[in-house]
Amino acid sequence: MSPEHVARSLIVTLALAPALLGLGACESSVDRQRAMICRRAVPALAPPDTEVRLLRIGAGATPDEIRVDYAVAGRPGQAARQRWVSCRFGPGAELLGLATEGGPVNGARLFLLRQYYLDTPEAAAEDPGSRAAPADRTAR
Repeated sequence: MSPEHVARSLIVTLALAPALLGLGACESSVDRQRAMICRRAVPALAPPDTEVRLLRIGAGATPDEIRVDYAVAGRPGQAARQRWVSCRFGPGAELLGLATEGGPVNGARLFLLRQYYLDTPEAAAEDPGSRAAPADRTAR
C-alpha cells in the first residue's frame, strides 16, 4: 500500500468518525428514552398501595422491546412479588404495546396511559428509576 493510499484512508476514517459516533449516541438516546417510558408505566400497572422496586431493565424478546422486571410489596413484612412489563416500540420511542405477566394491556388502557399519564409530572415523580438505580442494566 502506498503512503498516499494510507493517508487517504486515514483522512476518510477521521472524517467519518464523528458521524458514526453521532449515530451511536442517537441510538443510546432512543434506548434511554424507551427505558424511561417503560419504567414510567410500572407504577400505573402495579397494584395500588404497593411499593415498587426495580430489579432489571433490559432488552425484550425483539429488538423493539424493552423489559422491566420489578418487585412490589404492600404491607411491611409482606413478601415482595416479582412482576414484569414488556414495552413494544415503533420508530424512535413511540410506545405501541405493553404486556405484563398477566397478558397484553388492552388498547383503551394503553391509549389512556400514553395520552394522559406517561408525559405528566406525576409520572416523572413516580418513575421508579428516579428513586434508585436498578440492580442490573442490560444494554442492547
